[in-house]
Amino acid sequence: MIPRYARPEMTDIWEPATKFRIWYEIEAHACDAQAELGVIPKENAEAVWTAKDAVFDVARIDEIEAVTKHDVIAFLTHLAEHVGADQARFVHQGMTSSDVLDTCLNVQLMRAADLLIADMDKLLAALKRRALEHKDTVRIGRSHGIHAEPTTMGLTFARFYAEMERGRRRLLAAREEIATGAISGAVGTFANIDPAVEEHVCRQMGLKPETISTQVIPRDRHAMFFATLGVIASSMENIAIEIRHMQRTEVLEAEEFFSKGQKGSSAMPHKRNPVLTENLTGLARLVRMTVVPAMENVALWHERDISHSSVERGIAPDATVTLDFALNRLAGVIDKLVIYPENMLANMNKFKGLVMSQRVLLALTQAGVSREDAYRLVQRNAMKVWEQGKDFKEELLADAEVTSALSPAEIEEKFDLGYHTKHVDTIFARVFGAE
Repeated sequence: MIPRYARPEMTDIWEPATKFRIWYEIEAHACDAQAELGVIPKENAEAVWTAKDAVFDVARIDEIEAVTKHDVIAFLTHLAEHVGADQARFVHQGMTSSDVLDTCLNVQLMRAADLLIADMDKLLAALKRRALEHKDTVRIGRSHGIHAEPTTMGLTFARFYAEMERGRRRLLAAREEIATGAISGAVGTFANIDPAVEEHVCRQMGLKPETISTQVIPRDRHAMFFATLGVIASSMENIAIEIRHMQRTEVLEAEEFFSKGQKGSSAMPHKRNPVLTENLTGLARLVRMTVVPAMENVALWHERDISHSSVERGIAPDATVTLDFALNRLAGVIDKLVIYPENMLANMNKFKGLVMSQRVLLALTQAGVSREDAYRLVQRNAMKVWEQGKDFKEELLADAEVTSALSPAEIEEKFDLGYHTKHVDTIFARVFGAE
């Protein structure tokens, strides 16, 4: 996590001051529940809330931790400095450190998910707008990087919209998966704390009680969360790669917006490079880098070890901050992407009708020619286009074997672009609904 690829809305979630504020709220709500059960005096629970407007001194907590070598104890010691040692003596009653740490982490991940969902909404809106704008803008579809058959730029945007919309649904499920808390004590048995405390704390923090915890919340939940971020990052890269290919000089069907005063190269003044989408490809790798460690965190010794702890301190802020930045950058790229319809048509016509080969093949089979012979006839003429720069339609019209099965008018009709776009509205209705 570096400032260059970070937005303050997300980084704030992972600031130490935010973490300590969440720890405080967890402890204070737990005291309320304990007081309601008669385990601790009400006045002590009320005293903890006197620190609600306090600014927890991160440097002071770090100073204490340097001695105690324990972050939660350092925080509790600092909290006692705010509310008084006697008043704070019942704080953390029956709890273990992971009750605070895990519940806090899930609150942070839940808040991060909310920001990421908003980011995806912004990206989806941009993709939808551009899809509708270019619904009928014809371009060549490619398989293996080679010209295949006509499609539209609108369909390209629409398929990215559908992919990201699936990602949004997965993220909602991941948020639900991670929205649990645990206040269950040293090995999760509630031996020293009533389950009602957990229920109260979770309700106040917007969580559900963990079904069964040990000393920790099970890490399969976190693995699913980070895996979801990895899939979203891969979808983001899928879009970025398409834009990078479209911006290649030989293709130039679209390009990133090039602002006034922008420079593309320190050596070559003519350059206009796809730097934003290249950057997005790299950022996607960083997000995916967190997935395998999250998976490996699932397996812990017995009721708990801390092999997961150092990993999560790194991957939680890194993955969420990076993906937040990347989704916002991608939304901006899509919003300002410059489209060149004329170049799309020029590219499609570069091989003079070759992309209509399948229509001719099918027409020949429907006219009674065997598939093997039809393929041979079409490929024979197609190779002349590849190798000699001939016009595909003219070669077909000059081929006696072809014209013995198809009339000139039937051949001519097979070169109608509208044939390939006749179901665009049907696909759009599937993607965007009937609006």
